[in-house]
Amino acid sequence: MSNNNSISGLTDEEAQEFHTFYTQGLVGFTAIAIVAHILVWAWRPWFF
Repeated sequence: MSNNNSISGLTDEEAQEFHTFYTQGLVGFTAIAIVAHILVWAWRPWFF
């Protein structure tokens, strides 16, 4: 148990890799959400 793992059980390299994938997923999701909102706004604006 003394192999210097973090509280999550990941090594530093694994945590950095996970953070990279998580950040890419968040950016992709946000981009898709923005495009979806623009398309809905063009179809049926919800305020003037």
